[in-house]
Amino acid sequence: MVGIILASHGGFAEGIYQSGEMIFGKQENVAAVILKPNEGPEDVRAKMEKAIASFDDQDQILFLVDLWGGTPFNQANQLYEEHKDKWAIVAGMNLPMVIEAYASRLSMESAQEIAAHVIETAKDGVKVRPEDLAPAEEATKEPAAAAQPQGAIPEGTVLGDGHIKYVLARVDSRLLHGQVATAWSKSVQPTRIIVVSDAVAHDELRKKLIEQAAPVGIKANVVPISKMEQVAKDPRFGDTRALVLFENCADALRAIKGGVDIKEINLGSIAHSTGKVVVNNAIAMGPDDVEAIEELLKMGIKFNVRKVPADSPEDINSLLKKANAELAKK
Repeated sequence: MVGIILASHGGFAEGIYQSGEMIFGKQENVAAVILKPNEGPEDVRAKMEKAIASFDDQDQILFLVDLWGGTPFNQANQLYEEHKDKWAIVAGMNLPMVIEAYASRLSMESAQEIAAHVIETAKDGVKVRPEDLAPAEEATKEPAAAAQPQGAIPEGTVLGDGHIKYVLARVDSRLLHGQVATAWSKSVQPTRIIVVSDAVAHDELRKKLIEQAAPVGIKANVVPISKMEQVAKDPRFGDTRALVLFENCADALRAIKGGVDIKEINLGSIAHSTGKVVVNNAIAMGPDDVEAIEELLKMGIKFNVRKVPADSPEDINSLLKKANAELAKK
């Protein structure tokens, strides 16, 4: 696996390392190297060399640095000169760049291949609102979305095998946020994100914000449960790879009972509220949650309990047991 060094002036590299871990999960063979105010170039180089020595493989190293020409860059550049046939440096580090580099390690084995790939993602991550503040050529640029069924396609048309592909069905009270838009989207490669919620579908502001939060090249839709039941039976969606998001397990249960052919649910996050008990660091359950999950299990639905792909799955039955015990005390 390609080793990655995040290097910066001050604590920037450490902060972006922590942010990347929150979104994409804990990463092996990644180190943050910072230049403190009281340190010099030799200190940074020593830290980089120590980090490289700790990696499983020192053959492929990618440096992501904050500023071209700064001390972290200069020290990385000196090390790079001895390995320029394989190592790489990218300056202008931002969070989209770091996350893309993490994701790229799943399919790319070369530091230079990853370096070339993450540049465009880093640029695409720079956006502005209001949109008319962007340079003219960017303001008119439309993401190249994958081909999807449009209203002009006649009813009854069969695309692909006529059956929508559910690459991930996730219960997450936050719906579309960083972990979903980056880590999970990179992992399962959807062509469309579908938020299934009666409440959000009738809230124009929340609906608009979710649609705007979609990753580049992936269209996001917000639909009520009844509409999702229709989509599930529409052969025009046969070429669609869908990442489906539910706010709660009760909504997922309703959709599945209505004919949405989901076999596994990724339980990512249920926010704590009155009447719920905390069962792990991301999930709180109330009686309604427990009831819905138990019914889904009886229907043969599998549960994959984890926030991000890099996490180890937790046992749903252990969480249910804890929830029932805590709820019984109330």
